[in-house]
Amino acid sequence: MRTLTRPCRGVLVLAVKQLFPEFEFMWLVDEAKKNLPLELDFLNEGKNAEKVAQMLKHFDFLKIPEIYWELSTKRILLMEFVEGGQVNDKEYMERNKINVNEISRHLGKMYSEMIFVNGFVHCDPHPGNMLVRKHPDTGKAEIVLLDHGLYQVLTDEFRLDYCHLWQSLIWTDMQKVKIYSQRLGAANLYPLFACMLTARSWDSINKGISHVPVTSTEDSEIRTNVTTCLPEISQLLNCVPRQMLLIFKTNDLLRSIEATLGTRASASSFLNMSRCCIRALAEHNKKNTHSFFRRTQISICEAFNLWKIDLHELMLHVKGWKLASWVSSLLCWLVPVPH
Repeated sequence: MRTLTRPCRGVLVLAVKQLFPEFEFMWLVDEAKKNLPLELDFLNEGKNAEKVAQMLKHFDFLKIPEIYWELSTKRILLMEFVEGGQVNDKEYMERNKINVNEISRHLGKMYSEMIFVNGFVHCDPHPGNMLVRKHPDTGKAEIVLLDHGLYQVLTDEFRLDYCHLWQSLIWTDMQKVKIYSQRLGAANLYPLFACMLTARSWDSINKGISHVPVTSTEDSEIRTNVTTCLPEISQLLNCVPRQMLLIFKTNDLLRSIEATLGTRASASSFLNMSRCCIRALAEHNKKNTHSFFRRTQISICEAFNLWKIDLHELMLHVKGWKLASWVSSLLCWLVPVPH
């Protein structure tokens, strides 16, 4: 299927370009030409699978099927058979008592680690490539990650700028949002760039995406703006680094899964992203200094910033518990239990 559909897309894009010279999506053809050979090399896919398994081995909720190298070639890849339901199948999760919110948190942790810390990103996270199951021995929920043909390797410069940008978005530092958006190629379209990254309105970004919940009104506003901003979106996609294109695709696929599960990004998920950003930036700074004192200073600052996030998350939980307690007390008062 891959060998037929992707070249056809390239021909279609070329035809549209001839009919509409202002069409700015020729980068699609370039990306398809570059990625197609990699996706069809199954030895490359097996190596990617083993690399990501080693990279994320500290996540006990992640399962990467084992590769049987002695039976694999460039055209045939034999892997361990693993059963499960698709990651967007809520009914399967309910039948198997798998917590939907837990799976959503695991997805966020997994991809934050890939993008911000390692710069090696699985770029095809559609539901057919991610299964969920209960581990046959422990009974804990697991994510099974499949199809390792397409990964994006991020340069350190891009990865660190992207870390800074998300830190700025999470903590509502609008001056740095502008700076790091422009460093990533957005130029004067940086507000649109920030909206595309977060799938939030510019107003919500200015108020703080980790504080302002998503509303149906905001969703409607975003859908309307997409249709009116197509020329600007086209221009932006033509200007940003090619690494950014697959990151956009990955973000959109993950949001689609969240929307199906009903688990839109929460304050807790943004805090997990922030943890990864802090770790990645600290690790980079430590690598680039020979001073023991400076490395110690960076480590202390990293630990302090992570502690601040833990404290902030604890306060969110305490507020949640208080609210739940108040609601419970109110219900008991309104509807007394019969004696």
